[in-house]
Amino acid sequence: MMEPSAFNEALPKTAANHVALSPLSFLKRAAAVWPDSPSVIYGATTYTWQQTWQRCRQLASVLAGFGIGRGDTVSVMLPNVPAMYEAHFGIPMTGAVLNAINIRLDAATVAFILDHSDTKLLLVDPEYIDVVNQALTQLQGPAPLVITVADPEFDQSASLGDLEYESLLAGRTELTDCSAPIDEWDAITLGYTSGTTGNPKGVVSHHRGAYLNAVSNILSWGLASNVVYLWTLPMFHCNGWCFPWTLAALGGTSVCLRKVDPERILHLIRQHRVTHYCGAPIVHSMLAEAAVQSTPIEHKVAGLIAGAAPPASVLAKMERIGIELTHVYGLTETYGPATVCAKQKDWAECTLEERVELNGRQGVSYPLQEDVVVLDPDTLEPVPADGKTVGEIMFRGNIVMKGYLRNEKATEEAFAGGWFHTGDLAVVHADGYIKISDRSKDVIISGGENISSLEVAEIIQRHPQVELAAVVPMPDEKWGEVPAAFVQRIDGSELTEQALIDFCKNNMSRFKAPKKIFFEYLPTTATGKIQKFVLRQRLAEGQRS
Repeated sequence: MMEPSAFNEALPKTAANHVALSPLSFLKRAAAVWPDSPSVIYGATTYTWQQTWQRCRQLASVLAGFGIGRGDTVSVMLPNVPAMYEAHFGIPMTGAVLNAINIRLDAATVAFILDHSDTKLLLVDPEYIDVVNQALTQLQGPAPLVITVADPEFDQSASLGDLEYESLLAGRTELTDCSAPIDEWDAITLGYTSGTTGNPKGVVSHHRGAYLNAVSNILSWGLASNVVYLWTLPMFHCNGWCFPWTLAALGGTSVCLRKVDPERILHLIRQHRVTHYCGAPIVHSMLAEAAVQSTPIEHKVAGLIAGAAPPASVLAKMERIGIELTHVYGLTETYGPATVCAKQKDWAECTLEERVELNGRQGVSYPLQEDVVVLDPDTLEPVPADGKTVGEIMFRGNIVMKGYLRNEKATEEAFAGGWFHTGDLAVVHADGYIKISDRSKDVIISGGENISSLEVAEIIQRHPQVELAAVVPMPDEKWGEVPAAFVQRIDGSELTEQALIDFCKNNMSRFKAPKKIFFEYLPTTATGKIQKFVLRQRLAEGQRS
């Protein structure tokens, strides 16, 4: 019998049989296989895969010229424009880490992210220069080098200095090669996500995970090489759920969209024969409303929806105009979608109400994610598949983050017991599909963006006439969920709801501000802890009455 070592030590990895996995390899192949096919369309501009390949290498050469290298952070504040797509390749080509910042954040949060990530260089769109200028004045550490990315679709008068993206690319004739990373475990991206504390946590993702989740998108959605993808989902959100790399793997076409506009979306779908798009529930709802007065789309369109399950009315309108929705679930820590509500053939024979119930579940694991389970958080034992017993959703596999940047405690807690703890509570149905029932982290998901209820409550309590505050999610037809605040005023205060909402908007990102405020005494435990479950119950009862 052959010694076991003969299969292992005697047959080592070599340059011939092992290469680090990285989604950067997709771009090089796309340029070779589909050089003249459209890669990116934005307004009147169209780039081929050969051109995108060259532009990404030019970007990498520009960054290298500024001393950017392995392990450095390059941040971007960009909408869905060609430069944002190119950043997903050009930045990691240098070995640097891409940090795509949420363009809706306030200056204080942007400053924290730039400091915490030790950003060396920042690409910024003219629309966000005012916020960036304010953030730069609040930095604790050295300021990054700033490059303005002018956009012909937007006012170009504002800039931060003399460095401009297109001019810098045009001046680069020596191109950086696209090689595999030294280690596939090297970081490729950094993404900040709101948790239950005020400051966001930096989620570090690696080349291997980005590669595998990009391929998982193809497998779970049955994508073909003729895919035409419309960028309604922000690329700053979980790196566009890894779809920048997915499109390169297929040689598909990205149709960029600077801002979500339902009429514009319908126009682009027809103009470019868009086949696929992704978005939060709000995007699909807006599109469904706009489509009421529209004629049906003449070709098949598929959409991914994350977050809250789509209402029956939205699903019905989508079916009527020719768009088929698939529900997915994931987190920044899992590279975006990590489960999919895989549709069974017999579901097509169900009634609309039955399909809404079936498609509203978070589903099963992504093809290349090792496992997703619902466990008792205390024993780490699986809950029964009875559709009733609640446990916590946990992931394990290659499509899970490396950890939280400079936050060892949070990383250890997230990976306790050999599983990534999502903090989301769910049940398991008899067919193995999971469905979220609550969120233990008290994170409000509004329009696809996470809002920390504790962060909002903390800022409310900064008002001199507020004694105590708590924030809970309130259902909303447009945004899925919005913050609702229960506020206990100091004695004698005549503080009004609108005045407090205005205070919030002036002290936090506007989308985080509560949409409804209830002034009343807050229920607390004997130790002074606010009983938020009572507030949720009051809110539900108030909405039913």
